[in-house]
Amino acid sequence: MHPYPDDLFIATKGGVVKKSATERYLDASLKGLRRDCEESLKNLRLDCIDLYQLHWIDPDTPFAESVAALATLQQEGKIRRIGLSNVTLDQVKEAQTITAIDSVQNRYSVAERQHDPIIDFCTSQGILFLPYGPLGADPMKRGAPLASASGVLAEVAAKLRVSTPQLALAWLLHRSPNIIVIPGTTSKVHLEENALASQIALDAESLRQLEQAATS
Repeated sequence: MHPYPDDLFIATKGGVVKKSATERYLDASLKGLRRDCEESLKNLRLDCIDLYQLHWIDPDTPFAESVAALATLQQEGKIRRIGLSNVTLDQVKEAQTITAIDSVQNRYSVAERQHDPIIDFCTSQGILFLPYGPLGADPMKRGAPLASASGVLAEVAAKLRVSTPQLALAWLLHRSPNIIVIPGTTSKVHLEENALASQIALDAESLRQLEQAATS
């Protein structure tokens, strides 16, 4: 895609070192994050990354040190905004005492609501929330289906005459104004179908039914 259009916002992550397709380890030290960031800058052909996220918490590096490392990269002009991924609410709050946090990316979908408190907090703080696995996909298993909420989703989707994935994305967009959906896709057709989710209006009864999906 290079050269990039002026309005393209680029985000990536650091802190996970992939030795092969199946072998990886965590390194969220300043040295590790600097190495990952500089490699991304080179590969993306950028001078500065719009949003750089801590991918996973490194058990061998204190969390505060990892966040401070991102702040250092920001001060050096290598990244513009800082994000976190796979974090708890307490960790988001701790990170805020060190530097400004612009995004949180955790696993979340209509059927997996464990991060509701984080979303509500992020909304109050003006922090973007990027739910990965929005269609219930397991990040370690390509193409895994949206699982436990399938019955409720299918019923509501049929009523609204949309696909189940479209409905799952539409629910996320209705969940909170700070949510940006990031569904994976391998085809232009699916990309176009996913984009249509933003046009789906959910009435009160549909929303009530979908709320049941989290507990069914």
